[in-house]
Amino acid sequence: MQRKLAAILAMDIVGFSRLMGGDEEATLGRLKVLFSEVVRPAVIERKGRIVKLMGDGLLAEFPSVVESVNCAINIQNMMLERDTLLPEDQRLKFRMGINLGDVIIEGNDIYGDGVNLAARLEPIAPVGGICIADNTYEQVRDKIAHVFMDGGEETLKNIARTVRVWKWVPDNQQNDQPRVTIVPHIGQSSLAVLPLENMSSREELTYLADGMTEDIITMLARLPGFLVIARNSSFAYKGKSPDIRQVGQELGVSYVVEGSLRPVGKNIRVTIQLIEAQTGNHLWANKFDKPADQIDEMQDEITLGIATRLEPELTKAEVKRIRKRGESNADAWGCYNQAAGLLSQKGWHRETFVEANDLLNKAIELDPEFALAHAYLSLIMALGHLFGLSPEGQDDQKLAIEMAEQAMLIDNSDTTVLGFTGCALSDVGQIERGIAILERAIESDPSNPQAWVAMGTALLRSGKAKKGVEYLQHGMRISPLDNRLSFWGVSLAYALFRLRNYAEAEREAKKACQRDERNYMAKVVLALVYAHKKQIEEARSAINDALQLRPGLRCVDVQALIGRRGVQLLRASELLD
Repeated sequence: MQRKLAAILAMDIVGFSRLMGGDEEATLGRLKVLFSEVVRPAVIERKGRIVKLMGDGLLAEFPSVVESVNCAINIQNMMLERDTLLPEDQRLKFRMGINLGDVIIEGNDIYGDGVNLAARLEPIAPVGGICIADNTYEQVRDKIAHVFMDGGEETLKNIARTVRVWKWVPDNQQNDQPRVTIVPHIGQSSLAVLPLENMSSREELTYLADGMTEDIITMLARLPGFLVIARNSSFAYKGKSPDIRQVGQELGVSYVVEGSLRPVGKNIRVTIQLIEAQTGNHLWANKFDKPADQIDEMQDEITLGIATRLEPELTKAEVKRIRKRGESNADAWGCYNQAAGLLSQKGWHRETFVEANDLLNKAIELDPEFALAHAYLSLIMALGHLFGLSPEGQDDQKLAIEMAEQAMLIDNSDTTVLGFTGCALSDVGQIERGIAILERAIESDPSNPQAWVAMGTALLRSGKAKKGVEYLQHGMRISPLDNRLSFWGVSLAYALFRLRNYAEAEREAKKACQRDERNYMAKVVLALVYAHKKQIEEARSAINDALQLRPGLRCVDVQALIGRRGVQLLRASELLD
């Protein structure tokens, strides 16, 4: 028995049985030509060996993992040029899985976990694409001119551990692929509530539909046994008609709730459906007709209907404990919503912070009792103080505390208010008080990603980096399409760096850069990681990118992000003055 390290490529034709059922002779003939004219020459060119053919697939081994990946990409690109005259559903297409692992050699055959994992990766690859294990990606990511997308953690058949995977598709299919595939939490009901669709032309019902969606999300998140995707990710599907199975894959949930709202005479009718994400099967559906002044009661009925279908032991009493958040002035809400999306749309600069300040102050002027506007303004001011982005001459530290106090005076039960104010107070140095407020926010609404991420950052500041990472990862997990992921990823990358998990820190910093190319903070943390690894040229390039994105970046601003020791490391590497 011999053993060796090898790169294993497993490939299989998609829908082969269906193709054979349509025209057996023609399909077999095309398959033979494909193997002889495309696959075999490509494997040989990359110094590989076809171990065996397996019906409509094959197994090949390569001494170089880079060669195996390049071979797979070459074959998939050549496949795009073949059968172009045939209808789409009659073309031969491969899925491919690649793994670098230890294999056992017996005659001309190979066995072992290295082979098994490659075979398990192949079925979860995109059609016409490639799926590789994380150890394979680490070997090739800086050596090939192709982009692999993070596929998250996957549970594979007969593989005891979860495996992080990366996926590639041809350039012309990149926009059709979800960027991340997330595995639902085992043993926990995970679901997403898509925005209710307003089926009428009445604009005020759109606000009602959005408000009802938010409240249903909050209610379900309070119930035991549920992991509910946060609002920011669910609302990414607003105005769209997505395939529910794709939603389940992109958000990593077992169930999806969708519905619509429309006026019927003097009543409001809401139609709700609970759908199994993997199959698209409808598990439960109902119609609710109520006068507009009985919307609260309708929401309780909807929540109970969904909850009891998934968790039969839940009772009405658990639903009724949850109070509906009051509405605010519509114009004030408009100003708030503009401010909320401003930083993610235009980046972190003094101009955007000033604009956000102005919008939130206008919202408060329109509605002095608008707690959420006070809370978000406290956070904006805290961040401005922390990163040197405050308007000239403004004492943002003092104002952030005052706004946080005012927000909680108006409404100290709203979990979004608590999430913003707890984060703001932690950012300006009141860490223990911020943590206490964030604990209340999470207890009241476990689907609040802002509270989870803010708690993670606060724990990091208090010296509890390991616990901080857990909170940061969970916050990002429950809102996987959030437009704040890039900024949250900066905190996660730095926390991992503090834990000396440098490979993960580098990965998260790079992902933060990819999620938002204007995020200068991600470049700073990436430079820190490179400096520690003595990759000085890469670190200098990252710092230069940060300076281009944020002209006038000062040492004190960098220190607010990566601490005094981080600044010392960059200075020692001659990256900062």
